[in-house]
Amino acid sequence: MPENKDARALVSTYPTVPLTVDCVIFGFDENSLKVLLIKSDLAQFHGKLTLLGDNVHTHEHLDTAANRVLKERTGMNDVFLEQVHTFSKPDRHPGGRVVTTVYASLLNIKHHELIIHDNELKWHVVNQISEMAFDHQPILEVCTKWLQKKIQEQPIAFNLLPVKFSLRQLQNVYEAILDIKLDRRNFRKKFASMGFLNDTHEMETHVTHRPGKLYTFDFDQYQQKKKHFIGIDF
Repeated sequence: MPENKDARALVSTYPTVPLTVDCVIFGFDENSLKVLLIKSDLAQFHGKLTLLGDNVHTHEHLDTAANRVLKERTGMNDVFLEQVHTFSKPDRHPGGRVVTTVYASLLNIKHHELIIHDNELKWHVVNQISEMAFDHQPILEVCTKWLQKKIQEQPIAFNLLPVKFSLRQLQNVYEAILDIKLDRRNFRKKFASMGFLNDTHEMETHVTHRPGKLYTFDFDQYQQKKKHFIGIDF
C-alpha cells in the first residue's frame, strides 16, 4: 500500500511540544493544610521543592498519566484527582517549551500512608512554602485558590473529619484551608441554618478543652438541597 506523502509531511512539520502532568496533593493534618512535595534532582534547582510530575507517555491519556505519576511517586493508588488547569507559558521550563496539565486532590493524611519516600518526599505546610523550582510556586497558588473556592461550594471538608465531629473540628478545617480566622459564633450560625448537621446527643471525650457536642453530616439532606445550595460565604 503506497505511503501517504501528505500525511508524512504533516507529521514531519507538526510542532512537537513536551506534555507533562503535575499533581498537587493537598492533605489535612494537625489543623494544617499541607501539600506533598519532593526535592528537585536538577542541578540548577538543587535543594528546591517541586510538585510531583512527569512526562505524558505517547499513547497515554492525561488522567491515566496523572494517576501513574501519583502511584510511582507515592505508592498511593486510591486518591481521586481532579484536573485543575493547564500551564503553557513558553518560558516556564529552562529546557524549552513544556506544557503541563495540573491535577489536584484533598485527603486526610492519617488515612493515606506514603509507601515511597524518594527525593525526600514529604508533607509541607502550604502557608510556609516561600520558594519552589520551575513555576511550581504560582501553580501551587492557583491550586490553593481552586481548593478554597471548592470547599465553599461543596461539602468536601467533611471527608477530612471523623464520622462524628465537633463544630470546633469543622471550623479548624475551614480555617486551615481558607487561611483565615473565622468568628466562632457566625460560623456555627451559618452551619446551623443549612440543616446539614445531625446532633448525635453525644459529647467529645478525652479532650483538653471544654467538650463540645458531636455531629454527623446529613448527606441525604445535602443531596435534596444541593440544587439550591449556593455555597458558604465567609
